[in-house]
Amino acid sequence: MLDVVIRGGSIVDGTGAPPRTGDVGVRDGRIVAVGEVDEAAAREVDADGCLVTPGFVDVHTHYDGQVTWDDALEPSATNGVTTVVTGNCGVGFAPVRPAHHDALIDLMEGVEDIPGTALHVGMPWGEWESYGEYLDLLAGRSYAIDVGTQLGHGALRFYVMGERGAANEDATAADLDAMTRLTEEALRAGALGVSTSRTIGHRSRSGEPVPGTFAAGDELIALAEGLRRAGFGVFEAILAGTIGQLPGLGGERAKPLEELPLLSDVSRHSGRPCTFTVAQLFEDPTHWRLVLDAAAEANQTGADLRPQIIPRSVTIMTSLDTYHLFRGRPSYEKIAALPRSERVREMRRPEVKAAILAERNEQGRSPDLSDNLSALFAVALPLTFELREPIDYEPTFDRSIAAQAAAAGVDPQDLMYDRLLDDDGTAFYAVLGSNFVDGSIEVCRDMLLAEHTVTGLSDAGAHVNLISDCSVSTFHLTHWGRDRERGERLPIELLVRKLTSGNAALYGLHDRGVVAEGRRADLNVIDMDRLAIGAPFLREDLPAGASRILQPARGYVATLVAGEVVREHDADTGARPGRLVRGPRAA
Repeated sequence: MLDVVIRGGSIVDGTGAPPRTGDVGVRDGRIVAVGEVDEAAAREVDADGCLVTPGFVDVHTHYDGQVTWDDALEPSATNGVTTVVTGNCGVGFAPVRPAHHDALIDLMEGVEDIPGTALHVGMPWGEWESYGEYLDLLAGRSYAIDVGTQLGHGALRFYVMGERGAANEDATAADLDAMTRLTEEALRAGALGVSTSRTIGHRSRSGEPVPGTFAAGDELIALAEGLRRAGFGVFEAILAGTIGQLPGLGGERAKPLEELPLLSDVSRHSGRPCTFTVAQLFEDPTHWRLVLDAAAEANQTGADLRPQIIPRSVTIMTSLDTYHLFRGRPSYEKIAALPRSERVREMRRPEVKAAILAERNEQGRSPDLSDNLSALFAVALPLTFELREPIDYEPTFDRSIAAQAAAAGVDPQDLMYDRLLDDDGTAFYAVLGSNFVDGSIEVCRDMLLAEHTVTGLSDAGAHVNLISDCSVSTFHLTHWGRDRERGERLPIELLVRKLTSGNAALYGLHDRGVVAEGRRADLNVIDMDRLAIGAPFLREDLPAGASRILQPARGYVATLVAGEVVREHDADTGARPGRLVRGPRAA
């Protein structure tokens, strides 16, 4: 008898092949039959009218801390994801010396906007020092979904060089040898790759660039040598200029295109793929295409460069309980600590509104970028849109806050003030910047169609009060596969391949990502008629009562991990078959 059989679904198998109707039989965590399955099962899932896909593989998350205290791994699990890869952007929590715990928390809080209080309280500090010991800790836990990790260059450099590494001094020959050795050790212990950040926009809470930001080429080659010796793994990078030239921080030293030769050298030396973030920016809206073309050209001469893209604009969120343009104004700060209901009541008083609108923000209250977002929100009102269901991530400009204010004959900040009080102060809005230069996300279609790109950048687990792109896995299907009206859509089989086998193969996880006999039974059953991204909301469920934005989807009839149903009709079943993925997996 089978453990599970999924009956009569439209199977999109992850290879890029067209959908076909059939059944999927599961036993002992593996797919044992695809097609017409007559054998009985202990559990049947009716997939009539639904898609059956491999579980999604999200290669860009930041659950490095959360995996030590949480087993549900929302919001990824609520969006069809069955495997996540953490440790991106050069940050992580291992290796770490006992005296450096606070420094790594400071780094993660600044770069990824994860509350330091939650990391201090939630993580079992002292239970590991080496990277292997950190993995041993995770290996003793179970999750709703699988977890893979990467070694962060920032943590590695700090471990090897101490304060010299944090100050971004040049590494010595001995430092480089140690980095190579520890990189190889981390990979052999089970890391799936190594990551680095080279943008000055990534800074600690204290305001210092990530260790390794200014690393010379020989230091990256030292990391590449560790990958070469291990014989597997991915090199993940955030290149200089990825999020713009950042003149307010002194200016980046290069643009991504100028960084590609070094990244190509890393790939050729290691013999391993390099993936790196690419997005369209307002300041240079065609640069992304030059980068994709240059990467494709480098791949013709021995490199393996895999530009990593997001299928929509990054959503920089604003709400009354998170970040907004009135934070820092004296009259607002007087009431900022009030419970939301009382704050809303106060803000609706005409005299309070007039006082807040008459003031300007106090900049420079702390060195991290997040606390100075009010300046961004003030100038970005022409790109600020509501996130009310049904959410439109490709809206026309006339729906922006600035355009609506002009139509009503009021000041845009006046209107934004009122909108923040909607729904008793729970309404969310978002600035749509990257990939939205022309008021559409057509560039994302071109990025998705590029054969050498990988799709990711959910940043799940990070920017918990600022960005909620955890829903991008669902967005691939809803927007590009079904709903898009302002341009051509994309074939569902291409989208599923990008989300599953493409990402799995990049990280050497060949046991998943395809609906085929012998593969892991990581599967989604999706009601495409009902599939929708919900409105974001705030939940105070992190350690020490810290808050985070969640944005689950509806329409996942069932999600299976290793053959167990972990979610059914959009609800957590409590099953925890997910484990740490240590190293690559054969098919």
